[in-house]
Amino acid sequence: MTRTRLLAALVMAPLAIAAVLLLPTPWMAALSAAAFLIGLWEWLKLTDIEDPIARGVLLVVNLLLMVALVWASRSNSGGSLVLLQIMVMIGVGWWCLAALWLRHYDFASNHDGHARIFKLAAATLSVIPAWCALALIHASQPNGNRWLLLALAIVWAADSGAYFAGRRFGRVKLSPRISPNKTVEGMIGGVAAGMVLALVAAPFAGASMKQLPYIAIVAIWTILFSVVGDLFESLLKRHVGVKDSSHLIPGHGGVLDRIDSILAALPVFALGKLLFGF
Repeated sequence: MTRTRLLAALVMAPLAIAAVLLLPTPWMAALSAAAFLIGLWEWLKLTDIEDPIARGVLLVVNLLLMVALVWASRSNSGGSLVLLQIMVMIGVGWWCLAALWLRHYDFASNHDGHARIFKLAAATLSVIPAWCALALIHASQPNGNRWLLLALAIVWAADSGAYFAGRRFGRVKLSPRISPNKTVEGMIGGVAAGMVLALVAAPFAGASMKQLPYIAIVAIWTILFSVVGDLFESLLKRHVGVKDSSHLIPGHGGVLDRIDSILAALPVFALGKLLFGF
């Protein structure tokens, strides 16, 4: 499985990096919207919505919300990012609530209508703000594409660091009922890997030495929230008794399995970037 996982990553990573660095923001936003909506499709299945027509309608509703945000952001001067910034703040607020949800495993764990409503709301509050954060970071000047790559690379490094540290040193379970394989040692390894990557690669994005302490602060919160995103998707899968959101990507599961950490991390990074001005 590790070999398959590695081979798939070697294919996906260069494509993702090339897209981030080479595509203009409108095209990057469109491509990421497609990926996020595929993840949303898988999320809707985890909420016990088996009817493809019902899932399709909900998917279109979220797509129209993305379109509405873009349309409402137009101005005579070319465009405004205010709505995207508001959505980013909403996203950070939502993930704070999601962290509390993780402490109450049984909340919305049944299969009735009320549980679906909460999980459907969670889907929109996860996907739309993350997409807005991605577009906001990529559109920032200067070097928005490099800042977005840095944000993604922090999450990727943390994920890899947690995986290998957990396999080598893992003893204490992080959240055994939600994700039995995740350990405290793995999380510490992920934080260390993500922080090292952030501090080493930040100058590539244009950061000055004076900005590195602020970037370190944002990086550690980005990593911690990425763990929340990962655990929250694991919670959804536990509630319906599945291991992966789908089998679309060999060795990795579904698209949602690959972007769950990113959904939570991007709004935090974008907000930190706005607050500290780097």
